[in-house]
Amino acid sequence: MKNILTLISNPANPVLTDQIIARYVAKLEKVTNTTWLSKNIAADIYFDGDLDKAKKDLNADLLLENFDYGFQNTASRVKKLFVADMDSTIIQCECIDELADFAGLKAKVSAITEAAMRGELDFEQALRERVSLLTGMDADVLHQVYNERVRLMPGALSLIKTMNANNARTVLVSGGFTFFTEKVANLVGFKINRGNILEIKNNRLTGNVLDPIVDSSTKINSLVEFREKAKLSKIDTMAIGDGANDIPMIREAGLGIAYHPKPAAAEAADIVIRHADLTAVLYLQGYSDQDFVTA
Repeated sequence: MKNILTLISNPANPVLTDQIIARYVAKLEKVTNTTWLSKNIAADIYFDGDLDKAKKDLNADLLLENFDYGFQNTASRVKKLFVADMDSTIIQCECIDELADFAGLKAKVSAITEAAMRGELDFEQALRERVSLLTGMDADVLHQVYNERVRLMPGALSLIKTMNANNARTVLVSGGFTFFTEKVANLVGFKINRGNILEIKNNRLTGNVLDPIVDSSTKINSLVEFREKAKLSKIDTMAIGDGANDIPMIREAGLGIAYHPKPAAAEAADIVIRHADLTAVLYLQGYSDQDFVTA
């Protein structure tokens, strides 16, 4: 059992069937076993055929399905270091866009955010431009945005709690702001968090971000830093994100995952999650429902 094809549907809309599994078993060479990780939601197909050939032969068909998939080697499937983006990955919003909404500038700021995530703008320049538009905002709005707008992605709690319970190092690194990363990390269970610091004076945003800027370099450097501290091999690491700012760490990880991503991030990733929630990251590691930690 050298290789695995994992099929994963959204738990809110389970679409996998025994017939679908059988269809892909028939297309793979030297299948040795199949197992449900979660009935109708996630399944593993183990095979000893050539991994690259399987990807080439099946990718076109799999991309047309209404479920996600991932090809992997069975070696070091369970990861020991997980580095994640926050906005639109662990949480459902872009915090800076929600802050801008309170200033009546959401459309303008969201357009800049979108372009930056697609890789069309320099990240630091785009960040400073957006934050400057918030000059003079009452800092209490930060609390309001967190309380009213920040919602976890489905599966986020189970993902981090399960990985923590299995002694993985979980790291949240965001081009967003520490005000939010600290709260989200505490809520979900990330052991470490990093983000940009908004300058606040007299309880108002000055429109500045303090140096150093957390950007794509910070993300990949954090992955390398914690990998080396733990004396891990590249294959033991995993990173997830959705935008251009996440591409370097996605490429550097042993398993790079793009989550409901922009095209450039999808192109860089080993596995793309377009349909499922964040529990897909657990299924990709071979965890089944009974392994999930939910409390």
